[in-house]
Formats: sequence, structure tokens, C-alpha cells
Amino acid sequence: MQLFYAPDITLPQYTLSEEESRHAIKVLRLSVGDCLHITDGVGNMHLCRVVSDSAKHCVIEVVESYAEFEKRPYRLTMAVAPTKNIDRFEWFLEKATEIGVDNFVALETEHSERRVIKLEREMKVITAAVKQSLKAYHPTLEDMTSFKNFVARDFGGRKFIAHCGETIVKKSYLASTLKAGEEAVVLIGPEGDFSPEEVRLAVEHGFEEITLGTQRLRTETAAVMAVAMVAVVNSING
Repeated sequence: MQLFYAPDITLPQYTLSEEESRHAIKVLRLSVGDCLHITDGVGNMHLCRVVSDSAKHCVIEVVESYAEFEKRPYRLTMAVAPTKNIDRFEWFLEKATEIGVDNFVALETEHSERRVIKLEREMKVITAAVKQSLKAYHPTLEDMTSFKNFVARDFGGRKFIAHCGETIVKKSYLASTLKAGEEAVVLIGPEGDFSPEEVRLAVEHGFEEITLGTQRLRTETAAVMAVAMVAVVNSING
């Protein structure tokens, strides 16, 4: 199954971008009559047939469409402090997209080692993961956002902050406290963890303190583990 991403797809015919046309015709060697799949990133999966195999303007026609293709029974936002080594943050974006995330937020914290990301580059990482893992839903990515502003936002679901410091109210194991089907946002801090003041501020705004286990984890590992825990909870109890 060859998956292409086209958020602006039109029915019944659509012309692939020059980059995607070249990939389809020159790399995959598709020709008239061959089939491929296209997603718009918001849940629609389209089975398509090539009707013009131009390497610059490949035209396809939609044969069949599937709405809410493999829709997950939950929504997850991951707000994570990008790592100093951007490759590690990109590894997280890739793996988390494969497992299942709706929204990514690059979080700027007191101990952040990186305060700028290249949004376009990181979106390409996410798009590649969507295509590779055959997803019909494309996660969003929010540029660097201050911790203070983010925790003050209204959010309808459960709100969690993972940290290794002293407990302020009560610290629960994420996989034990989360219920299947619940919308959630999880905060993961930088290598130096969240500051005590940040944890206190999050708790004041309704965030629940959580642990991901007794292991000492790097930022990107902790973030992927949190995504996997949410997926497992929903798979077992959903």
C-alpha cells in the first residue's frame, strides 16, 4: 500500500504536487491504471487510480473513500520540551506519530536546553511517519510555547504532568489512573526536569502529577513511553 498525503485533495480527480508526482512516477514507477492511497490527514482515506502518469503533474481519480479510517477511541496531546540534540526530538515525533498522537506542542520550560525549532522541518518528519505507518490522521505541531501560557489554557480532558521531583499533592502511575476513551494532555519536561515552581503552577491549574515508572528516562524516551501507555490503556480497556 503506497500512501500519499494531500490535505487539499479534491474529488473525483486530483493532481499530485510536483514532488509527489515525481515520487509516484519516477521512484515507485506507477503508471496509468495503477492504484495508490491518499489521505487528507483528517481521517479520510482514498483509494485512487492513476489516470495521467506525468512525472510533474500526476493526475489520479478517486475510486473509493473511507471516512474515519482506523480512528482511535481517544485524543492525546503531548507537550514536550524539545531536546538539545534535535535528532532525539525528531525520533520522538516519528515514533509517537506511529503509535498515535493528535497534537504535539513544543514546550519551553525554565530548564529548556532548546528554545527554537524549525517547524517546517519537524512537520516533514511527522508527515513521513504518517505515510510510513499508513495513518489517515495527521497530527498537528505547535511551535515553541511557554510553559506558563500552556498550562493556563482551557482543556476539556485529563491533564497530566510527569516529573521526578517531590510530590506536591499525589503522584499516580499514568497507566493506572488513565481510563480508556479519556482525552488527555501529558507534559514531559527537559533533561533537567520541570522546576518545582512549574510543577506547582501546573497543579494549581488542575494538572495531575504522574510517574512513568521507577526508571530514569531521557526526555524523548519518557515521551514515547507515555504515548505507548495511553495506547495500551485504550487497547486493553477500550
